[in-house]
Amino acid sequence: MYNVSKPTPDDLPTSKQLLRSTLIAFVAAIAILVTIVLPSEYAIDPTGIGRVLGLTEMGEVKVQLAEEAAADATMDAAQAAPVTTQKASTTAPAQPEGASRAANASAWRDEMRIVLKPGQGAEVKLSMKAGEQANFSWVAEGGVVNFDTHGDGGGQSISYEKGRAVPADDGAIEAAFDGNHGWFWRNRGEADVTVIVRARGQYAEMKRVL
Repeated sequence: MYNVSKPTPDDLPTSKQLLRSTLIAFVAAIAILVTIVLPSEYAIDPTGIGRVLGLTEMGEVKVQLAEEAAADATMDAAQAAPVTTQKASTTAPAQPEGASRAANASAWRDEMRIVLKPGQGAEVKLSMKAGEQANFSWVAEGGVVNFDTHGDGGGQSISYEKGRAVPADDGAIEAAFDGNHGWFWRNRGEADVTVIVRARGQYAEMKRVL
């Protein structure tokens, strides 16, 4: 048999040492949760570190994909194809016409064209301060897109409007807080779609972030 020496009381960690180690592990876990897990998985970034590391954008994409998957499942279950087709045929001519009238009313400050392949998504944001307003108009040429008009910044996020199989949209965004406010589009069709977005008003810059 082997003789195994038992640890003496002096070799064992004290209750104070165990408590300190537990507290350190707990604080480290909270730090990882707040700075890495929440931004990358749920686009929640209370510290701003996730935005710097590029994790928040990853989380936004995951949240958007999850929402789209849920919406697709709901639509497939509903099987309301006749109603949806009739609504789309009624509203499709009106929205591009409205967008065209808005574009002709006055010059736009910025314009961006984005080609979306089937299944591809893109995001364009305006850098805005709380209370600032910006007018916009976008058109999907060659098809329709799913969209989410939203904002994020400083650990906050907001969704202004969402739509499915939409050919165009126009209106105004009033920033609810300092941050980036704009649009996410996804092409769920089988052919390329070109999204043309125009904006003017109170914002620092227009930029593509995805």
